[in-house]
Amino acid sequence: MLSKRTIIGIIVGSAIIAIGVYSLISGIGLHTMQVNETFAIGESTSYQITASEHAKQHMVITGEKFDLKLSSPGDGLQIPKTSHTKEVTLDWTHLKDGITVINLQNTGSSELKVDATLEVTPDPILFAYHIMVITSGMIIIGFSMGFTLRKPKGF
Repeated sequence: MLSKRTIIGIIVGSAIIAIGVYSLISGIGLHTMQVNETFAIGESTSYQITASEHAKQHMVITGEKFDLKLSSPGDGLQIPKTSHTKEVTLDWTHLKDGITVINLQNTGSSELKVDATLEVTPDPILFAYHIMVITSGMIIIGFSMGFTLRKPKGF
């Protein structure tokens, strides 16, 4: 017969394992990320988009005047540092696994607005994090099973 502590431990450990497994499975593949940011006068920013081959990217940059530099992995889209006015729409597909780097500098007298839909790959360190969550659930179940052991006579 299992004690109350053992049953509670099994339930809690199973819930933690289920959360870890769900997170691990949902973290596989490309994820769509929406970006909607505004930058003040003179402010600069950069984006590093890690994506796999055939990931589609879409970005609309709106502002009075701004500098843009983009470098995509492999033979992908390459834009040297150039000045732009009004609005720029960028649509590109990653031709190779890697990181696209985008540098923006607001040089106008109004705010710079960035709207983007990006397909990114999740950080590989998250895989190890999910495995740690699953392992902690197993440890909880293991410790709770110790409450059902009977002590031998003389202890």
